[in-house]
Amino acid sequence: MPFDYDLLVLGAGPAGEKGAVQAAYFGKRVAIVECAKEPGGAAVHTGTLPSKTLRETALFLSGYRQRDLYGVEVNLHRELAVPKLLSRKDAVRDLEVARIRWNLERHGVPMLKGIARFVDPHTVEVAQCGGPPRRITSEVFLVATGSKPHQPEDIPFDDEDVDDSDTVLLIDRLPKTMTIVGGGVIGCEYATMFAALQVKVTLIEGRGRLLPFLDLEMGERLRGAMNSLGVTILLDTKTTKVARVPGVGIRSTLNTGVMLDSDKFLFAAGRSGRTGELHLESLGVKLDKRGYVQVDGDYRTAVPHIYAAGDVIGFPALASTSMEQARVAVCHAFGFTYKRQVSCVLPFGIYTIPEVSCVGLSEEACNEQELDYVVGRAFYRDNARGKIIGDKDGVIKLIFDRKTRVLVGCHCIGDRASELVHIGQAVLLGKGTVDTFIEMVFNYPTLAEAFKYAAYDALARFGATIGQPKTASPAM
Repeated sequence: MPFDYDLLVLGAGPAGEKGAVQAAYFGKRVAIVECAKEPGGAAVHTGTLPSKTLRETALFLSGYRQRDLYGVEVNLHRELAVPKLLSRKDAVRDLEVARIRWNLERHGVPMLKGIARFVDPHTVEVAQCGGPPRRITSEVFLVATGSKPHQPEDIPFDDEDVDDSDTVLLIDRLPKTMTIVGGGVIGCEYATMFAALQVKVTLIEGRGRLLPFLDLEMGERLRGAMNSLGVTILLDTKTTKVARVPGVGIRSTLNTGVMLDSDKFLFAAGRSGRTGELHLESLGVKLDKRGYVQVDGDYRTAVPHIYAAGDVIGFPALASTSMEQARVAVCHAFGFTYKRQVSCVLPFGIYTIPEVSCVGLSEEACNEQELDYVVGRAFYRDNARGKIIGDKDGVIKLIFDRKTRVLVGCHCIGDRASELVHIGQAVLLGKGTVDTFIEMVFNYPTLAEAFKYAAYDALARFGATIGQPKTASPAM
C-alpha cells in the first residue's frame, strides 16, 4: 500500500525544518509534526536565539561596552530591565517563527500539530489537542525532536526561584544574587549575561575547568574575563543539597561544607534527548542513558528507514550542525547526491561576555596527536579597530603545522569572535598556510586585520623552538 508521505519529520526545530525543506525541494511528499504551538524548537523559543537576544539587550541596558570607553556610568533600572529583556526576545522570536512558517509553506510542507508516537515501523499516531488521534504513514522518518534540560530529582524545580535553562527565560524580576550550577556553554553564557546586569553571580562547576573542549588558553582567558565581570567561579565543587530557607532564599550546600544563599538558582548541567513519548525502543531504535538516539555516520538509526538529527542525537547539539545533519540524513535516505556528509571542520561559538569561538585543533589536541606546531597571536589592544571599540582583552590565536605551515586551528576571544572565526574556518577548509594570511589584504581598520598579525607572529616562530620566539616578527 502507498504511504501517506515519502518523509515524515518529527519536530520543527532547526534540524526538522531544514530536513523537511531539503526533501521537498527534490520533489518528495513531506509533512512535519510539531507538538508546540509554534515551530522553531529550543533554538527559537528557549535556547539559541532567546539567550543571545537577551545577551545583546543586557549589554545595551547595562552600558557594559561604554563603561570603560567613555567613562559613562549607566544606572540600571532593575524594575524595567526584565520587561525590556523579554520584549526584545519576544520580537526576535516572532520574526523567526514567521520566517520558518514561510519557508515550510513555500516548499509545500504542511505542519501537523500534536504529539507523535510510533505504533509500527512505518506508522505514527499523532495525538491532536482537542481532536481524535490521527494515524499517518511514511516511507522514511526523520526524528528531530530535540532535547530538554536534565532535571535531577534532588533539585526542587517546583520552587519559583529554581530554574533550568528553559524556565530561566520566564523570569519576572532581576535578582540581586544568583547561583548557577554548570560550567558548560549555557551556564557560562547566563553567568556573564546576569553579571553584566549587575547581578552577583556564583558559578559552580564539578570539573577542574570551564568548557574543557576549549583550547586551555582560551578557557583561562574567559575565566579571567568572567572574574573581571564579578562572577565568582568555584571549580571542583558540587552541590549536596538545594532548598528554600524562609526569609533567606535558595540555599545551596556544597561538598566543601560552604552554604550559599541566593535569590535565584539556575541548574544548567546537562540536557536529555526528547524521546520519551516516541516509543522508539519498541521498534529497535537504540537510545543511550540520557535518551539520545544512536545513529551511524549517515544519521541512520538501527532501523534503516528511521533517521535522527540535531540535539536529539547529542553532541555537538548546535543549531548550525543540526541543520547540516538533517540535510545529510535526508539526502542519504533518498539517494540524493547533493549533500552526503557534514563538514569535518565545525566552528563552535560561545556567546559569553566576551564571546569565544574556535575551529580546528587546540594546542592540547596537537600535543595528543604529537603534532609539531607553531602558535601566532594578535591582540585587540594592538589593533586599530580594537582601540576604537575599547576591547583590550581580545585575542586571535592561530595554530600551524610546523612542517607544512598549514593552519590547523583558529581560536578567538573578544568582540565579534563568533563572526571572525569563519575566516579561520575558510582557510582551514582550503588547507591554507601561514602565507595565506600574509598575502591577504584586510580592510583597515578592522578586527579581521588581526589575522594577518597573528600570522606574522607565527612566522617569526617557524624554525625556532616552541616557546622561544625570535625577538621580533618581520614586517609588522
